[in-house]
Amino acid sequence: MGLHHSKLPADVLANLRKGVVIPAHPLALDANRKFDRRRQRALTRYYIDAGSGGLAVGVHTTQFAIRDVGLYEPVLSAAMEDARAWTDRPLVMVGGLAGKTAQAVKEAQTAVKLGYHAGLLSLAAMKDESLDAIIAHCEAVAAEIPLVGFYLQPAVGGVVLDSEFWRRFASIDNVIAIKVAPFHRYRTLDVMRGVALARAEKRISLYTGNDDHIVLDLTIPFTVKRDDETVNLRFVGGLLGHWSVWTQQAVKLLEKAHAAVAAGSVSPELLGLDARVTDCNAAFFDVANNFHGCIAGCHEILRRQGLLEGIWCLDPNEGLSPGQAELLDRVSREHADLSDDAFVKANLERWLS
Repeated sequence: MGLHHSKLPADVLANLRKGVVIPAHPLALDANRKFDRRRQRALTRYYIDAGSGGLAVGVHTTQFAIRDVGLYEPVLSAAMEDARAWTDRPLVMVGGLAGKTAQAVKEAQTAVKLGYHAGLLSLAAMKDESLDAIIAHCEAVAAEIPLVGFYLQPAVGGVVLDSEFWRRFASIDNVIAIKVAPFHRYRTLDVMRGVALARAEKRISLYTGNDDHIVLDLTIPFTVKRDDETVNLRFVGGLLGHWSVWTQQAVKLLEKAHAAVAAGSVSPELLGLDARVTDCNAAFFDVANNFHGCIAGCHEILRRQGLLEGIWCLDPNEGLSPGQAELLDRVSREHADLSDDAFVKANLERWLS
């Protein structure tokens, strides 16, 4: 057995279960599409100072292609090194895991070696496998590292997974969280039902990745019938590419959601933010073009703030879609109060030093 969740630092596990902001960490490249170590460090420092409770590295927003150019371990190592050097706060460090079983197991072992607490497991490489084969894959990886399940939307490579899959997945003892990101209400309910039927709601923390309903996910309960009882499940935090930008405001948003849930009263003003945040996401994630520019869109916001030098991706074909820059102009103007431009401007020189 590799790393079991019972061996995680108590404060890290407590933060995960309370619910925190976990940005999906982008990849900083220079004009030659080579790893820009200085700006990668600046991003990590930005997320920490913004109040993030963790970092997800080597995930979709970091670009899965880092594996093809020998950057998987260097990028994960950089984030861990920079986080430890910048803060003593307990951060939930999540490493992205991908590929068939041998690759995913090897990546899990690498993440554990580097000090990561959990692995966010992409199942894109298993999309043609049977349910039994996918579960066996998950069990093999869970033997190495605590798992965060990942319901990735099909538009960017995800697999459609029913409630029976999620029941069996949630029954794996070393699963500690699920990032629910199908951008789909019915499929989100499949996850909730699976967790409830596995009787795993106390062990598994639910994190929204539904960029089209971030605020609603964080404020409303999900009610599931289990035999003769009613089970209420809630998203406690978010692990989001969307939260790789305007992160300080994301932290404030989660604090408001937690306070509203604790008070048992969600204001119309807070609920009204759902549409506004979704409007921003439509521009960041290039919804009009089936998410083609989702990584470049986040890069562009970070470039405008000075955190990134450019919006370069490893794949030269990845960039902003026609009209996306204009949409980013509009949401930046109309939702300026949701941005953290002033915070970044005040600290940028220090983060880049």
